[in-house]
Amino acid sequence: MTTPGTVELDGIIVVDKPAGPTSHDIVALIRRLSGVRRVGHGGTLDPFASGVLPVFLGHATRIVEYHLGDDKAYRATVAFGARSTTDDLDGELTPGAMPAPDRATVEAALGGFRGRLAQVPPSHSAVHVGGRRAYELARGGETPLLAPRDVTIIALELTHWDDGDPQRPTAVLEIACTAGTYVRALARDLGERLGCGAYLVALVRTRSGAFELAAAHPLDTVRQALAAGAAERVLLPPDTGLEALPALTVPPEEMAALARGQVVRPRGEVAAEVATRASGTARGTPWRILDATGRLAAIARLEGGRLHPEKVFVAVEPADTVGPADR
Repeated sequence: MTTPGTVELDGIIVVDKPAGPTSHDIVALIRRLSGVRRVGHGGTLDPFASGVLPVFLGHATRIVEYHLGDDKAYRATVAFGARSTTDDLDGELTPGAMPAPDRATVEAALGGFRGRLAQVPPSHSAVHVGGRRAYELARGGETPLLAPRDVTIIALELTHWDDGDPQRPTAVLEIACTAGTYVRALARDLGERLGCGAYLVALVRTRSGAFELAAAHPLDTVRQALAAGAAERVLLPPDTGLEALPALTVPPEEMAALARGQVVRPRGEVAAEVATRASGTARGTPWRILDATGRLAAIARLEGGRLHPEKVFVAVEPADTVGPADR
């Protein structure tokens, strides 16, 4: 229920985050300008990083979990010839043991980082170690013991080389990777492989799942739209980016039953559609349940030909009858 003075907005704003503010800063700004209490983001960007930051408002915050495993893409600028205590430009630098490499040497080394890797997160990261964040331990002078995690580098290409400073050349890398990959750690490990040290000096997220940088809105555009009460200029439907999940439109009476939390066995044409499509859908895949207007009304799980509601985004109406739900 909406209280007086609040605005009910449900959807996603894809922000082109500038370097400087934290991801939390962006969320706080959108919460204040929109008047929506429930606002969250779909994957933290470090303050010095820029690019795609999906921000979820209202009911859309309940489907962030379906985006957490989305692949990402980045444009990273890596400097060679030194190590950083934070694996990026904010840390204390120490010279590497070997001379800085040339472009050909770096390109040859990239092949060893494509595919599946066991990657140790940066010591200055938000990973929990014994109930504390790794960066808290690192700032206190401790060396956190971080377990490697499996990540996959889907694509890794060197697109630009600058050796204007031969002692500290830089490379621009285009990276596509699975969720949970630390680009700072990739830069660090590349430098260690070459013996010269390396660290991240700039990072742009160019894609997060289905959300592309080309379609992201500059922060000033978002600020102006929300301040003017014109959120529709920048707001996407809540299920944007979930097109890979099967969608099903159900009749009003079955939708009402799902809204009440009842398990529903589809009937008639809807049952036939479910039976046809279920054979090509992996077991456990969430289904998007749409209302008659095509808007997302619920997320349901299909088991034994029955729809089990997991998340409902429509108001629950009083039930006069048992309806079509399973008895």
